[in-house]
Amino acid sequence: MSGTGTTADDDPPLQTAVWRLRSRACWTDAAALLEPGAATDPAVALQRTSLLIERCLYTGTGWTDAEDALRTAEALAHDDTERGTAACERGYLAYASTLLGVRDRADEASVALSRAAALLSPTAPGRALLDLRRGLIAQNIADAPQSALAAYRRAHAGALAQGDALLLSSTWRHLASLALREGELAEARHGFAESLRIREELGFLVGTAPALISLADAGSGPEAARLRAEAGRLFRLLGGVPTWLAPRLEPPAPETAEAN
Repeated sequence: MSGTGTTADDDPPLQTAVWRLRSRACWTDAAALLEPGAATDPAVALQRTSLLIERCLYTGTGWTDAEDALRTAEALAHDDTERGTAACERGYLAYASTLLGVRDRADEASVALSRAAALLSPTAPGRALLDLRRGLIAQNIADAPQSALAAYRRAHAGALAQGDALLLSSTWRHLASLALREGELAEARHGFAESLRIREELGFLVGTAPALISLADAGSGPEAARLRAEAGRLFRLLGGVPTWLAPRLEPPAPETAEAN
């Protein structure tokens, strides 16, 4: 698993299996594969933590498991890069809790990401992901779109430099969301389309429905309706995740429901 989740032809079988489970919303199973190594290996512990936090964000469940995994990763970290990466994960978990209304941990999220920024060097592999997460807090919690834009642009440049396709799909999507907010429809459609293209090419199924809905939001007419219908199909195929997407999806027509 390279970067934040893409697979390469020479990836070890374990990482390939973890990626395939993750992309199909099977975070618990993926984390279980990593559990033996996560007890002693800081990198594996951080990867397992990331999986369980992603489950929290997509399902709104599993908070205790994620906290336990994070504490293990923090305890195993022995250099600034590992400590900074663990702080980035703590900030993201606190952000997810705040965003989903589980518990307001906005201050904890900001402090943790600031600590990560102090520990991670500008060229560290995790720096681009940190920039993305700082942008998320600026946009969705602090309501500071200009700060979010600057952070997303740094993350986008970092993802390009690292060749991290999955991260790039996220930076495209969030840059497009700011463009849509400003009424720049052509720019928004381009960004959302790039995000969707990358996720489809990677086979990141669990992230494809949100990308479809975002592109539909920037369009109208039959094409937007088609995108929403496809998002609904994937949402149901994966058992109703991400859960926060449910209010955005119209129920299928009776004949479609019968066919499914």
